[in-house]
Amino acid sequence: MKQVTLYTDGACSGNPGPGGWGAILRFGSHERELCGGEAFTTNNRMELSAVIEGLAALKESCAVELYSDSTYVVNSVEKGWVYNWRKKNWVKKPGEPVPNADLWQKLLTLLSVHKVTFHWIRGHDGHPENERCDQMAVACTQKHVNGSAKN
Repeated sequence: MKQVTLYTDGACSGNPGPGGWGAILRFGSHERELCGGEAFTTNNRMELSAVIEGLAALKESCAVELYSDSTYVVNSVEKGWVYNWRKKNWVKKPGEPVPNADLWQKLLTLLSVHKVTFHWIRGHDGHPENERCDQMAVACTQKHVNGSAKN
């Protein structure tokens, strides 16, 4: 099984508002940068999108070391919250749907394909790959703020 490292970050200008995400995939000496965004979204959706898009870009099952500054993403998986939400049919409490259930479902599908180990890193703390992902996420956010993004 190939060993891949994935760095991710999301950004939002206003919450909700225009948003972007960035991801860096690294396999040996090969590196690939990915980014995208939406005109109206939330920071949590962009954090999740970065992870989903990074994992979805892998063409075969891989062992992935995933680095994210999102406690929302890391804790939801590592503490098992997302699995409980799925068991409860994506409802937290009666009448209260789990936010971003559509993205969590996509992520769970990808987690069934790849062996992913999540690592939380402090954001905006000088970590080179996290800083680069943040730059890409902000750049994609700005495309939507400026109205120059093509949907």
